[in-house]
Amino acid sequence: MNEPTSTSETTGPAAIVAATRAIRAEIRAGRYQGTTEGVAPGAVQGNVAILPREWAPDFQRYCYLNPKPCPLIGMTDVGDPMLPMLGDDIDIRTDVPQYRVFHDGAMVEDVPDIRHLWRDDLVAFVLGCSYSFEEALIQAGLRLVHTEMGRLVPVFRTNIQTTPAGPFGGDLVVSMRSFTPADAIRAIQITSRFPNVHGAPVHFGDPAAIGIADINKPDWCDSVEVPEGHVPVFWACGVTPQVAIEQARPPLCITHKPAYMLVTDRVNAALATF
Repeated sequence: MNEPTSTSETTGPAAIVAATRAIRAEIRAGRYQGTTEGVAPGAVQGNVAILPREWAPDFQRYCYLNPKPCPLIGMTDVGDPMLPMLGDDIDIRTDVPQYRVFHDGAMVEDVPDIRHLWRDDLVAFVLGCSYSFEEALIQAGLRLVHTEMGRLVPVFRTNIQTTPAGPFGGDLVVSMRSFTPADAIRAIQITSRFPNVHGAPVHFGDPAAIGIADINKPDWCDSVEVPEGHVPVFWACGVTPQVAIEQARPPLCITHKPAYMLVTDRVNAALATF
């Protein structure tokens, strides 16, 4: 399997879009099926949820009621797999490295392509991803421990309840990054400028206060030790809809596999508010 070409030295929007289209072409052809953390720097990545038409209005309302874990940045028309608001050539059936398939709320398989599952009644939703604000943190000179260790950011289920909409609801899911106290304050300031990609954290400090029993045992992705002198900081995470889907139990739902995102043509810098 080929690794994607780094684009860390590119800065302009045209160069970023060229990189996003190149990596999507690799994904679409089945030549790249890895995680997308660090892929196409500068580009917005998205969490994905695909549902039958009759379930879409309640899920859309769930996103509007829970904008921190579910910041909606794009959606398809019914039965149309294309997402022109996020990129001229994006096909939601082929352009995610790994999809997760749920039947009646239970995960049944991960697949690299969903053309065989696509139907005329499906609607795809794309939600903002924390990989966008991670880029801003790195540019500000803040260390990301999980990146330095070559691991995926740890993700936890909490005891914080999301606001329900129809059958959708359940526990908030968070991702954790740790910083020194001074850097944690800076990270909060920086991420608050990115409401379309989860924004400011929902909690920092004691994990038990939000129902996390063991910081070294995440529910998804990798375990990352909190270094001495660091404080854990928790952001709302785009895995939250997968918990809501487990509760709602739609007959069919397709999401991204955590950390395997849709790479769009939108530019991270355009998301920031000042």
